[in-house]
Amino acid sequence: MRPVLLLAPTALVGALLLWPARAQAGIDACGDIFIEAGAECELVPPGANCEVQCTPLSVDAACAARLTAECSGECTADPSVDCTGSCQASCEADCTAEPGRFECSGSCQADCRGSCTATCDDDDDECQASCRATCSASCDVECEAVPPSAECDAQCEASCNGSCEVEANIDCQVDCQADGYVDCRVDVQGECEAACDLREGALFCDGQFVDHGDNLIECIDALRDLLDIRVEGDVRGDCDGNSCEGEASGSLSCAVGDGSDEGGAAGLALIGLALVGASVRRRRGGAA
Repeated sequence: MRPVLLLAPTALVGALLLWPARAQAGIDACGDIFIEAGAECELVPPGANCEVQCTPLSVDAACAARLTAECSGECTADPSVDCTGSCQASCEADCTAEPGRFECSGSCQADCRGSCTATCDDDDDECQASCRATCSASCDVECEAVPPSAECDAQCEASCNGSCEVEANIDCQVDCQADGYVDCRVDVQGECEAACDLREGALFCDGQFVDHGDNLIECIDALRDLLDIRVEGDVRGDCDGNSCEGEASGSLSCAVGDGSDEGGAAGLALIGLALVGASVRRRRGGAA
């Protein structure tokens, strides 16, 4: 039996996930949960330490994402011309000043924060979660339709449509979502506890449960691809040649090494992948 260094291009690990400050985003593969720039995410292994994190407050972000979608059919007010007009001028000035750094969704959500500040008290976590989720959903829909290479006027039109739509509908969304939080918290807390019984455990970002459904690999990959996540940690799996099967049924790449830090660093230098640094027992023919 030889130790194996697991390298995770699919980013499936029992891991701490970190990303630099970039635009916030709702991630489809992660249940459209709102992810704050600079958040820390952890795949918590099964056990009491996992279940204790499944509190009513820890599921607010997941509930807000669900409730935003459910309330969207009820909250359909059009953004005002005054909002889009004033926003467009300000946005284009910012975009023109730093065209290489402008990002539609980030601009939209930064402007959208004003609606959250005006609508929600600082200590009203439920309202804040509803507003952030509404901002994320509206900004993502508008900005995804515009390529990053588009001119400032097109990017700003999308950005302002998204933020002004939130301004027009935020009171409706907050009121509508408030009616659903009690039932949603019960449901999602149960799902969180169920995830803690699985081999891979439950995924949390800044203490909020990430409702990824059955898409754990896709969720973590999306976080990595969209937000440049750096993955650290370890996972156990079965290796055969150059492939491994992890406990969450994800295909991982494997490289045989001597288990030393130096060997792992050398491997990273050659292939440019993130070192997970896990030692697993190699199995052949189904035997341990």
